[in-house]
Amino acid sequence: MQQSERLEEFKKSVQNKFNVYNSLFLNLPYRHIENVGMLIPLLMDQSQKRLKEGLNPKEILEEFFEKYADLKSEEERIDFMFRIIQYVERQVVLYDSVEDAAFPKLHRHTSSLSLRDYFQLVERNGTWENIGDKLNNFSARIVLTAHPTQFYTPAVLDIITNLRTLILEDRIDEIDVALQQLGLTSLINAKKPTPLDEAKNIIYTLRHVYYDAIGDLYAYIKGSAGSWNFENHDIVKLGFWPGGDRDGNPFVTAKITKDVMNELRLTLMKCYYNDLKRLQYKLTFKDVQEPLNKLRSNLYTAMFDSSKDVGYDDIINPLLQIREALVNKYHNLYLKDLDKFIDKVKIFKTHFATIDIRQDHSIHTKVMNEVLKKKGFVKENVQELSEEELIEILIHENFELAPEDFEEDIVKDTIVNISQLPVIQKKNGEEGCNRYIISNSEDIYSILFVYALFRWCGWGDKKITFDIVPLFETMNGMENAEATMQQLFDLEVYRQHLAARGNKQTIMLGFSDGTKDGGYLKANWSILKTKETLSDVCNKNGISAIFFDGRGGPPARGGGKTHRFYAAQTSKVANNEIQLTIQGQTITSTYGTKEQFIYNSEQLLTAGLSNTILGKEITISEESRKLIEELSELSFAKYDALKHHDKFMPYLENMSTLKYYTKANIGSRPGKRGNKAKLELTDLRAISFVGSWSQLKQNVPGYFGIGSALKKWDDEGRFAEAKKLYDEVPFFQALMMNSMMSLSKCYFELTSYMKEDKEYGEFWDILYDEYKLSKKMLLKLSGMEILMEKEAISRESIKIRENIVLPLLVIQQYALQKIGNGSPHKELYEKIVTRSLYGNINASRNSA
Repeated sequence: MQQSERLEEFKKSVQNKFNVYNSLFLNLPYRHIENVGMLIPLLMDQSQKRLKEGLNPKEILEEFFEKYADLKSEEERIDFMFRIIQYVERQVVLYDSVEDAAFPKLHRHTSSLSLRDYFQLVERNGTWENIGDKLNNFSARIVLTAHPTQFYTPAVLDIITNLRTLILEDRIDEIDVALQQLGLTSLINAKKPTPLDEAKNIIYTLRHVYYDAIGDLYAYIKGSAGSWNFENHDIVKLGFWPGGDRDGNPFVTAKITKDVMNELRLTLMKCYYNDLKRLQYKLTFKDVQEPLNKLRSNLYTAMFDSSKDVGYDDIINPLLQIREALVNKYHNLYLKDLDKFIDKVKIFKTHFATIDIRQDHSIHTKVMNEVLKKKGFVKENVQELSEEELIEILIHENFELAPEDFEEDIVKDTIVNISQLPVIQKKNGEEGCNRYIISNSEDIYSILFVYALFRWCGWGDKKITFDIVPLFETMNGMENAEATMQQLFDLEVYRQHLAARGNKQTIMLGFSDGTKDGGYLKANWSILKTKETLSDVCNKNGISAIFFDGRGGPPARGGGKTHRFYAAQTSKVANNEIQLTIQGQTITSTYGTKEQFIYNSEQLLTAGLSNTILGKEITISEESRKLIEELSELSFAKYDALKHHDKFMPYLENMSTLKYYTKANIGSRPGKRGNKAKLELTDLRAISFVGSWSQLKQNVPGYFGIGSALKKWDDEGRFAEAKKLYDEVPFFQALMMNSMMSLSKCYFELTSYMKEDKEYGEFWDILYDEYKLSKKMLLKLSGMEILMEKEAISRESIKIRENIVLPLLVIQQYALQKIGNGSPHKELYEKIVTRSLYGNINASRNSA
């Protein structure tokens, strides 16, 4: 399907359908103010026109209140704005539902190669043996996180699922009723969710989408392999952070981790039980009744009697007995259905998803200070010891830690949590929880502190059944990463630990904090170089490197087009697995339906397998490397100057929605690390940092510095070198195209009033100038006339979404202006700002 045909299909299946159902929605009769829904298109139109004419949000809304809405009092106007927010939030849900319903049709003939395309290539070339081993050993791990940009309740997710089905079948009367239900159902949490609430929300998606989606994907790959034997139940694995990620979240305790593990296991048993009930209607034969009843009894026990352990063998063995009977006595009747169930059990076992434990290195340092003080090795902290003394204690000293011996809650809870991990592994299986990730890893102690804590919390000299995973996320951490890992590999005890873990070392790299620290181009280039050097150091030491990417939704946090990014990795990067985090609203927008999940999982697999299947090697020449290095340094210099501008943090605090993220009942985690009175960039979470730029429609972290770097080369007559990079280096092109996505979501007209501000006007000009320059230079680099010219569907989708939320953005800026002017209704305006975050976040689909 050509781009023009796909665009035509998009207009028919998405744009036109949305307009029809939106007209139904805007006519719904239940609101305090008459015809409020009918005023939304008018407000959108006025906002577009008047912003282009240079009016500010305050002027636009006051004119609108007087001319069109006839609202005189401030109280009436405030109430009207809340009504608009409620409508727009639901318009976003409606648009999501329409677009998701059209997904299979729009992606049936895309330019992206599916697994089907790859298998056909292999079949034609007769090269199954070339990819057989790779496919049997490769894996994609999709790790779901509860970062605070995902907040639809299960009730709303049910409505969205129902709407998708109704829209597919054009059942207009039922759509009308569903829209009324949506209008009367609260979209937001009355209070902050607990980590367990967050976990349950995502487990809802595991149960209703991923359980069947992964089963279907596995069955398809197995069925496509022909005579070649495919058996890799780890080809798509699910990871899980809610309840295990305690980095900066004091509400994630040892008890929460245990509760979430129980919820995952219990939900999986319900899925198995439902599959078994469907199977029992078919398997009515005498000799399968005993194992069927045995399995039913085991699953029932697992669901309702937590005091008894039901293990993997208790589930798989009865199924294998049934299979043997079907083959030997019942002519393989319903064998395909049974095999599909057996494969699901082999995929999910007793854990459903692998929960990762994550904590910041600074917390482990605090715990270690207290432990070594208590044991008499130091008076105050570990800095009193030499490197040799400290390493000796960490790897050789033996003692047991008891939580009651310590006063600080965080120290107690860390000890309790590590001590309970063997119990969790016993219940959910070792795969249920077997990784411990250390944020802000910058040296060998990041890993050794955790290694020692495991030894002292019950493991002793026994085999530690956990991977200890450093997360390198700052520029400093990445620069030291090679030396850190080599120093670890030189320690005999750590090598023994790795040998027990299959001689594999998982290493996590953080795109979000990397970008915050180093700017867009330098961070991404540094991550690629770090992956290459770490692949090399692992290889030299006989270790398989596995990279786990901490990626957010937007390009500024490592997001954007995932397939394009992974397909562009160089052959110097270890390619044993693709592992990445799926954060915030990206869970529902990119992996939210069965069709989306299968399509995007396939894209991950084909990106990872493409080198093997197509026999191509991606390399970046030394000359190109020097050029990217130079551009990244030029770009970083511009970003670094902005980062150190005296108005940088005050601008974010006072002119953006930064402080309102923590007021919204979106996620359980605080918006910043630590409790310092003065906000510092290092303490600021990447989510609220990137999200605040997104709400301003300025998206600074996704491009800032690139325009200046390219312009310098252009001025020096070197633009052809940049053009060559873009044309010949897939990695560089992928970065530039993702950056163009960031630029396409900018709308500086919204905040142009800020240029008149005495304190921040000059700073706003710096941002706007770099935006214009980056857009101009990237269009010149790509040879395009408009941003995202070759991605018409994505471009049109962004345009519609931005139009839907424009009234929300204008209201948000109006409220910020009123707060800045000292309105007596400050509290209500702050509530308006906070409420308007939700619709904007959801409309962007990858805002933070």
